[in-house]
Amino acid sequence: MAGMDLDWPGCRNVRDVGGLPTADGGRTRTGVLIRADSLHFLSPEGVEAVRRAGVQRILDLRGDAEVAQWPTPFTEDPIGVRQSLRDPADPEHGQATIVAACTWMLDRRPELFAAAVKAIADADGAVVVHCHGGKDRTGMVVALALSVAGVPEDEIVTDYFLTQERLAAWLAEQLAEEPDESRHPELIEFRDTRAESMVAILRHLDEKYGGPEAYLRHGGLTTEDLDRLRKRLT
Repeated sequence: MAGMDLDWPGCRNVRDVGGLPTADGGRTRTGVLIRADSLHFLSPEGVEAVRRAGVQRILDLRGDAEVAQWPTPFTEDPIGVRQSLRDPADPEHGQATIVAACTWMLDRRPELFAAAVKAIADADGAVVVHCHGGKDRTGMVVALALSVAGVPEDEIVTDYFLTQERLAAWLAEQLAEEPDESRHPELIEFRDTRAESMVAILRHLDEKYGGPEAYLRHGGLTTEDLDRLRKRLT
């Protein structure tokens, strides 16, 4: 069962990941974890929709430069929480594929990914997690959280892949706006959302760390943190 799309005018890629099956026969809770593209896209009606949804925390995974260029209506709001997945001192990743870029981020800053997941565990009420497109940074943090909650890998991958359809029109617009067609393959590589990308990311976590939960422990999460997250999400 896929997550439930939410209508937040202005944003293209918002869904509640409640209702996903867990390995013990349960389901993830609705109204707890929402994934989104950047809330700076919201129209005034979209901002009101967020308020009506009773959101208690908005976790912004973008870096300082992105936030400065595209602040959201919640950047200075008490419910807004900043948690970049990169340190300002980090170089550009310089990777040729989206999988290589994502695994580079995971390997370089496990403590930042753990802090993002802990921000979900420690919240009360609904948490929104977003980056720019709600695709890869959001996808990795949500995948880590869902894995701890016991959601099977195929369901995590299916949720990630939903973004491809949600952002297809946006990708088409970006390609149309780029007259240099030699740049199109790179645009597609870093803006498309393929199921095999998340499969490869999860394999990397399995092979290098022993799985998502072991990776989060490596980043500093405690047994109590992980138990609290499971109770929040299931």
